[in-house]
Amino acid sequence: MARGTKGSKDTKGKKGDKREKREKRPLRKKKCKFCLDRVTYLDYKDERRLRRFMTDRGNIAPRRITGTCAKHQRMLAMAVKRARLIALVPYVREYYR
Repeated sequence: MARGTKGSKDTKGKKGDKREKREKRPLRKKKCKFCLDRVTYLDYKDERRLRRFMTDRGNIAPRRITGTCAKHQRMLAMAVKRARLIALVPYVREYYR
């Protein structure tokens, strides 16, 4: 082929192929644990329950990870913040290493 012409190389079988072959299965939506238990109020003094919804570094885990609904995620965030204020759960871990 002449120099500078387009389409001189065959691009099939490259990186783009891998993305096309991978099928996306529909993800099953997680159920809100609080809705299943019919929780109407999240108590900030229930330290064990609050820690289940926090990361190992002390952050509040997002909804996409925990599967909580929006209503209970707001209640969870408020309860964790109140528990942090009175030192039931830490703001952050003591040290990371």
